[in-house]
Amino acid sequence: MLLTLFVPMLACLSDPGSGSGADLREPVPADPEAKRRWNMVATQIESRGIRDPCVLEALRSVPRHAFVPSEERARAYGDHPVAIGLGQTISQPYIVALMTELIQPNRSQKVLEVGTGSGYQAAILAECTAEVYTIEILPELGRRAESVLREQGHRNIFVRVGDGFDGWPEAAPFDAIVVTAAPQEIPGPLLDQLRIGGRLVIPLGSGSQDLVRVTRTDSGFQRETVTPVRFVPMTGKAQETPR
Repeated sequence: MLLTLFVPMLACLSDPGSGSGADLREPVPADPEAKRRWNMVATQIESRGIRDPCVLEALRSVPRHAFVPSEERARAYGDHPVAIGLGQTISQPYIVALMTELIQPNRSQKVLEVGTGSGYQAAILAECTAEVYTIEILPELGRRAESVLREQGHRNIFVRVGDGFDGWPEAAPFDAIVVTAAPQEIPGPLLDQLRIGGRLVIPLGSGSQDLVRVTRTDSGFQRETVTPVRFVPMTGKAQETPR
């Protein structure tokens, strides 16, 4: 399914060039949910090396609990995935932060997300980029996520129900692509839709998986392995493609 299922892990990637982080002298907010977000960022995100100021601020400001069912909201800010129905989960906060930082977000970027799920990753991306185009293969999840994103006031996110293997050709090229399900190989259409200089972040593999970042250059694609992960497999055309 096009939604992550991540096993909590302590691995991190620190990017010295991505910013100096938030000022820890800033007072902790009094609102209980905001306080939970603050604590989440301090103990799960900054402590593991995430430094991009916009990513940190996005995780502090986006109400993660709004993207999970009411019966799961007490667990929304824990260091683990949370069930959202249909056998799917909202990803662990750290992996959302890591994948966002890996694209080196900025306010001019147009981003494609493959696997909307709860809509939380799209909301975080939308806080740090210009436009987010997100595709979900499960209609119920896609419609639910779109509703929550609208309720939260996100006007720069565009949701489509469909198979993300083919990307979103009419909106391409993209400055960044984030994939939240694991194919065996990177879908060709996604590489084709990545702008020169753009970055694609994707989990690859089946039993053993790695989070990979691909950068498109004038001469081809540069690939780097970031850290071991565990995601659900990409479904649809990804499973039909000959190995």
